[in-house]
Amino acid sequence: MHLSPEPFSIIDTDIHEAFTSLQDLVPYLQEPWKGLIAREAWRGFAQPFAYWSTGGLSRADAKPEKGPAGSDYALMSKQLLDLYDITYPILTGYFYPAAMQMQFEFAAALACAYNDWLIEHWLDRDPRLRGSIHVAPQDPQAAVREIERLAEHPQMIQVMLPIAQRAYGDPFYHPIFEAAQRHHLVIAMHHTIFVQGALGMGRYYIERHMIIPQSFMSELISLVVNGVFDLFPDLHFALLEGGFSWLPHLMWRFEREYKSLHQEIPWVKRNPAQHIRERVKFSTQPTEDLSAQNWLRLMDMMGSDQMLMFASDYPHFDFDSPQESIPHDLPERVRQRIFFENANDLYHFEQVR
Repeated sequence: MHLSPEPFSIIDTDIHEAFTSLQDLVPYLQEPWKGLIAREAWRGFAQPFAYWSTGGLSRADAKPEKGPAGSDYALMSKQLLDLYDITYPILTGYFYPAAMQMQFEFAAALACAYNDWLIEHWLDRDPRLRGSIHVAPQDPQAAVREIERLAEHPQMIQVMLPIAQRAYGDPFYHPIFEAAQRHHLVIAMHHTIFVQGALGMGRYYIERHMIIPQSFMSELISLVVNGVFDLFPDLHFALLEGGFSWLPHLMWRFEREYKSLHQEIPWVKRNPAQHIRERVKFSTQPTEDLSAQNWLRLMDMMGSDQMLMFASDYPHFDFDSPQESIPHDLPERVRQRIFFENANDLYHFEQVR
């Protein structure tokens, strides 16, 4: 049984799988890290805030009998994969060692262990699933080794660079971009619990949740002005769970600033808005409650209907249903682009006729 009324396939670009506990990673770790977790001497990242929603971070009905929401494949299939007949579900994780501000070797070991756990417990279980290679970008050499190790896995389609408190335009990260480009992998960016706005995290969770798009704007600006798009011409990016309604303003302002200040960044050879339009795609979740007319206006202001990709953000509390989040009165061709073709153009799952 499925509920998808669409005459076309659906690609879900942001699904958060989870382990039941850190102990799940123990079989995939070497010493001394294995013993550290096995003894429960390290319990993971501390949350800097409380979630004020019914199910905490997640939907109240998405938590299985044992383990956190997102940890039960059968429940995820029932509530998302099979219910909506998702053709290509892309797993992006909850666990981001990239957010560790210290102990870089430990972060790299955790990323490797998580990837091995992901392959065995998720990708091997369902051929529909696609995975993200998690790395510790704070150690670029280790990150490159992990990309090299897993790049040929047929279900691994992107490298995850979570947004914490760093700007990825810094040349420090060039080895990661070079490896991803060489292996034709997308760079995916997703916020973490450590994301802050221009004036910090704020005093309330709603305040922090409101300023998440600022981190995506900052990363996009950093990538462009530091020449990442020019240095790596075949590299493409997916910006996940940061919204998109802010994009026209950023592109317009970028065009204006580039006209007057491009002499400061002579290595940027193209209009920044054009770089973004051709090389970056954005997940639809979280989307504001926009009418079909406003969706079309936004795409017109972006100058493209090829930049938005559907995402459910399962199992989070602000989950977007494929049936309800994209207006049904959008032209069918636009809906098809959002639900399938734009992501397919990025990840090359199928040859579209």
